Amino acid sequence: MLYGLTRPFIFRLDAEKAHRLTIRALRLLPKKPVPKLAPILAQEVAGLHFPGPIGLAAGFDKNGEVPDAMLGFGFGFVEVGTVTPMPQEGNAKPRLFRLAEDRAVINRMGFNNEGQDKVRGRVSHRKYRRGIMGVNIGANKDSADRIADYRRGVVSMSPYADYLTVNISSPNTPGLRQLQSPKALKELLTTVRETRGAEGPPIFLKVAPDLAEDDPKRIARVAIQTGIDGIIVSNTTIDRPDSLRSAHAGEAGGLSGRPLKDKSLEALRAFAKETKGKIPLIAAGGIETVDDVWDRLRAGASLVQIYSALVYEGPGLAMRLNGQLAKRLEAEGVANIADIVGTE
Repeated sequence: MLYGLTRPFIFRLDAEKAHRLTIRALRLLPKKPVPKLAPILAQEVAGLHFPGPIGLAAGFDKNGEVPDAMLGFGFGFVEVGTVTPMPQEGNAKPRLFRLAEDRAVINRMGFNNEGQDKVRGRVSHRKYRRGIMGVNIGANKDSADRIADYRRGVVSMSPYADYLTVNISSPNTPGLRQLQSPKALKELLTTVRETRGAEGPPIFLKVAPDLAEDDPKRIARVAIQTGIDGIIVSNTTIDRPDSLRSAHAGEAGGLSGRPLKDKSLEALRAFAKETKGKIPLIAAGGIETVDDVWDRLRAGASLVQIYSALVYEGPGLAMRLNGQLAKRLEAEGVANIADIVGTE
């Protein structure tokens, strides 16, 4: 209700300014206790205990400022970042656009963040480490050796992350998606895996939805061969559906939100077909209702992540989805959420 009342004011602000004000407000508010979720929602994924399947995707908390505040809103896990070795400003402003008519967002942020040293110092002093926090790592735009940047990210953030996400899927860093090619991907994931060692946190790979027909097969094969612990499907898209109505539809960058729903679900199904349960999948992209969550779980995802839907629904969305999902599982006679994963 509070978000519904304040949203008209928030939407009158520039999108990026509104986001920064949100982060500042969350830093100032007293930390809410982490709510207890229905036991039916808990499951083990990649060796970690997730109290609920609804996660906060990377991009909201780029600098690790409010992970515990967001856990207090009922997220089963939060992912901070993307974090790069060196601080960088990102792309020129304006670079974040609401497409309200389409319940979508376009961003071309360009991995703007304060750098690993600053973020590491911040998350190493978490006062309320009572939930799962992942760290999304990336490469600097002007890096001469991007694989070395990911290696640095593993070394720097592993001691403080419950899991690491290797992000090679942003459309806003030129050439980054080239790391999804078979040779480059195998070199990258092998390096990341060896750098982490046997005792480090699980490693997830985040892929783009804009893939050729055979991409899921070869990416899945490399991920399994190199021992990666999970795949996040997917990031934003460079496609622009004809259905878009907003005046911002032509802006460059990655599109997220409701128009991405079908494309990301199709990509998830493709990866589920190729992985055959050998590696956990995490769904992202266009998720905003309990039906969306249900479809992702049945298609093969063990967990889901949301972000753009929060722009339109507010931070209470996670708890609403948790409650609705628990009721639906009980109504369907399902003992635990893990039992419906991949049943499509």
